Amino acid sequence: MENLIQYFETIPSLHRSIILVGGITLFWLIEGLVPTRSLSYKKWRHALPNFFFTATSVLVNFFLAFLLLNTADWTQANGFGLLHIVALPLWLYVVLGVLLLDFIGAYLAHLVEHKVKPLWMVHLVHHSDHHVDTTTANRHHPLESLVRFSFTLLAVFILGAPIGVVMLYQSLSVVLSQFNHANINLPVKLDQWLSYVLVTPHMHKVHHHYVLPYTDSNYGNIFSIWDRLFGTYMHLDAARIVYGVDVFPNEEENSRVGSLLKQPFQSYQKPTTQAQ
Repeated sequence: MENLIQYFETIPSLHRSIILVGGITLFWLIEGLVPTRSLSYKKWRHALPNFFFTATSVLVNFFLAFLLLNTADWTQANGFGLLHIVALPLWLYVVLGVLLLDFIGAYLAHLVEHKVKPLWMVHLVHHSDHHVDTTTANRHHPLESLVRFSFTLLAVFILGAPIGVVMLYQSLSVVLSQFNHANINLPVKLDQWLSYVLVTPHMHKVHHHYVLPYTDSNYGNIFSIWDRLFGTYMHLDAARIVYGVDVFPNEEENSRVGSLLKQPFQSYQKPTTQAQ
């Protein structure tokens, strides 16, 4: 465990790039073998705007990374944060660190984006994808990248997480997000059992259903326990899931970068509530 944390403390940018690109490539290939949905859509054309937003997310995080490093270093130097209250074995310290970073930096951030109207309009870019696959994982408006970064920074400060744990969390977050957005058809029982701990492809696809209350459910990214613990978990048969948002139904507009960049500045419209 100590060697693992030491590696992530100084993980080279090249290795982080390999994790990002390698994850997309792996799940892209698996999608071709065992897709949940038909691959009749033009996969490369669909991926282009998603790759654009992947690049903007990388840039935002790259230019703000010094804030994460400085905050993590300050908490370590001053023994500040929840993780410093009680001395813990290293393995437990790391597990709790990743769990709580996922709670604040992913689950809580995601929940707030759905409940605060201006943030929902920013987050809409992610939900307006009509063909959810592994490339959708990084389809975030640059403003959302700032929001997500802010929550992660807040989590590092509150927890006092060292940079090695932060980098481990971010690497897991990237890969698990690519996994749970992937258009892959896991055996039903395997998906079900995995979903007691991790966010699985089917569990997260429910979140991408085009109407409420399903849109406002299954907020988790790495761990599914937060949804189960706070009552935001929902199930929906895969055959009933329709991707997108009902009040922004224009697939052509939702696949153009220019239109997507302007989405946060449109008038707020709440998705329709569907009877369960």
